[in-house]
This record gives sequence, structure tokens and C-alpha cells, in this order.
Amino acid sequence: MSAEERSVPDSFAALGLSPRLVRAADELGFEIPTPIQAAAMPPIIEGRDLLGSAATGSGKTAAFVFPMLHRIDARVRPALRRTQALVLVPTRELAAQVGETVIQAGRFLDEPLKVSVLYGGVSINPQMMALRGGADVVVATPGRLLDIIEKNALRLSDVECLVLDEADRLLDAGFADELSRVLALLPKRRQNLLFSATFPAAVQALADQLLHDPVRIEVTGEPATEGQIEEHAVEVDAAKRTPLLRHMIEQGQWTRVLVFVATRYACDHVADKLRRNGLEAAAFHGDASQGARTRTLADFKAGRIRVLVATDLGARGIDIARLPVVVNYDLPRAADDYTHRIGRTARAGASGLAVSFISAATESHFRLIEKRQGRRVERERIAGFEPTEVATPEAATGGVKGRRPSKKDKLRAAAAAAGK
Repeated sequence: MSAEERSVPDSFAALGLSPRLVRAADELGFEIPTPIQAAAMPPIIEGRDLLGSAATGSGKTAAFVFPMLHRIDARVRPALRRTQALVLVPTRELAAQVGETVIQAGRFLDEPLKVSVLYGGVSINPQMMALRGGADVVVATPGRLLDIIEKNALRLSDVECLVLDEADRLLDAGFADELSRVLALLPKRRQNLLFSATFPAAVQALADQLLHDPVRIEVTGEPATEGQIEEHAVEVDAAKRTPLLRHMIEQGQWTRVLVFVATRYACDHVADKLRRNGLEAAAFHGDASQGARTRTLADFKAGRIRVLVATDLGARGIDIARLPVVVNYDLPRAADDYTHRIGRTARAGASGLAVSFISAATESHFRLIEKRQGRRVERERIAGFEPTEVATPEAATGGVKGRRPSKKDKLRAAAAAAGK
């Protein structure tokens, strides 16, 4: 059953959370449960395994954090802390964001909660020091978690709840082998919560392997409705995209804009071009150090940077409140990625603008994205930037990654099946 088909309570108290966590939800600005929260919290509190389909901006993090803490708070905690809950995520930024939600919600519990957030790209020593005396909850990327375990700084033998957040991204990012190694270190009897925006063959195989009689929840609609996200498809020659982007930023007086490009080179190149023309812009991709990425993201959130140019990999997991505009400078390869991208605006009930640049070479690709989305976006032209290019026969047959599993998907699915 989809989450939308169930009646959504108008308070967190009605979902079975303890008064302390109801207060935490209120203090942290969670007013009315979203569909995924309303559907997921009661079965998680009951100790059920859960498979949830939740898109970017749906309130998924709170959907598992609050009931997870409810179960921890109901137990008598030993004097020596043991890791009771493990949350695995694909990126450093998502680890930091989930960890912060756990820390903030945990402030309201009767007993102090110790949370450790572990990710690569920074020195391992402070993270190992922070684990002295144990941790109640660990939020980690798989690689850094294994590094910590190999140095005997953490044990997973007492984990009672495992959360895989953005499972599709975990596998896409190539963590399948590391994930298998982590799973082998966990006790067999535990609660398993798996959240994924999409369900390729590898994710479904992983769910079949991990989950026992799970509750299945699907949020079929986007957290922001079509009315909240205003979509524009602007026709422009590829060579004129950067001048057009500058023009639209200045004419629209956009205070902050997230621009998606296809490659790290394009990320640096477009950001540099914007800076040379007087716009505060920065590149955000996986080649940057963690310290640089953290500073760049903080500057963008604070408004010190006006334009953040990012790759899909670089932007995975980042959550920017009140982001008014998203631009697809390059179209995403997959229709699902288009949904993830535009869903970064119009969050928490706000409205937002999503702009896609369409060239003659990418028109057919965008048509396929539209077909997968089930809606048409009217084409626009802006004076002074009218396109002159004509699509080649090769471009007319362009495609988008579909739902059919790729060779990698099939290999991952086979590996997951072999690990059963």
C-alpha cells in the first residue's frame, strides 16, 4: 500500500512516539507528519523490518530517526556504551546531515545519547578519539566504518537496528563489496530498515537478502507537487548556456541557485566562467577535499556563494533549506536523477523554480525524461539566446537510462543473491 492511501495523523503523538520525542519533533520544526513519516514510524516502533520508497525531501530521515531513538530510549542502557543503531549512507554530506538530526533529536531523551559520525576525506584520528567509551548510534559511510573497525576502535556485535539510507545510491557509488563486509560483522538478529528512492535489480536483491517479513511503504508522489515546482525548459545552443545562465541569474535576481553539470571538468569550468563575470560561484564535486566541500556548502547555505555548480555525485545527500532555483545545465542521464535534482527546491511546502537547458542534441533525451515523468514541459526561448543548431540524425535517437537493469545492475544482483 502506498503511504498516500493511508490517513495521515495530524500530530506525532498519534504515531506512538514518546512525549520526549514529540517535544523534540516540535522543537526541531516538524509540525505535521509527512506521508512517509506517518506510515513508517508505527511499524519501526513495533520493531518490524521496513522497506521504504522515499524521494528527496519527503522527510525520510525523521521517519527513521525518531522511532529508532524511541526504541533506544525505552531500553535500559548499560554503563559501557554499546552501538545499538547503525545508519549507513553513501556520502559524507548525508552522513553529516543524518548525524546532526540524530544529535538534535537525542538531546531530549532522559539519558544522554552519544552519536558518532564517521566518513572519509578527513583525518581518522579525531573520529577514533570520539569513539572512546563507545557510542549509542553510529552514522557512517561504509569505507570509513571498515577503516575504524580494522583499527579496533568499534565493534558491531551489539547492533540492534540497521538503517540503509539511499540504498540505491550506496550501490551506485560502488559500495557493494564494502556493504557486504559490514553486513557480515552484524548480529543476525536485528531490525533492518532500508530506504531507497528507486529499486533497480541490485537494490531489490539486497532487500530480499536483508529483510524479514518487512512492511513495505511507497510514497508514489513527490514531496513537492507540480504546482510547487515551476518547471521551465529553455531551448539554447550548447555554446550559449553559460551566458544564458548569467543572464537568467541577473534578470531573475536569483539569490541562490544550484546548477547541475555532467562532469567534474564542466563543474570547474562553469564556476570559473561565472566568477570571471562577477558572480560568486563555486564548484562542488568529489575531487575536492572534505574540508573544502564543507566550507563551500556552508558558504552557499549562508548566502556567501550565490551559485553552486555541482555534479550529481558531488550533490548527493546535500539538503539546502529554502533553495529557490535549480538549473539543469546538463541534463541528467536518468529520469530518476531529474526527479532528485528538481526536488531539491520547493521543500517543506515552499515553492521553487527548476530550469532545464535544452539543445538540439538533447531534445530527444529530454522528451524521454518527460515520458518517464508523465508530463510535458513547454519549450521556451529567451530573446538574444535563440538557438540556431539543428539536431543530427544521431541526436534524434538519443536515449535515457531506463528501468531495464544494466550489466552492472545484473552483476550486483547476482552478487547479492550469492551472498544469501
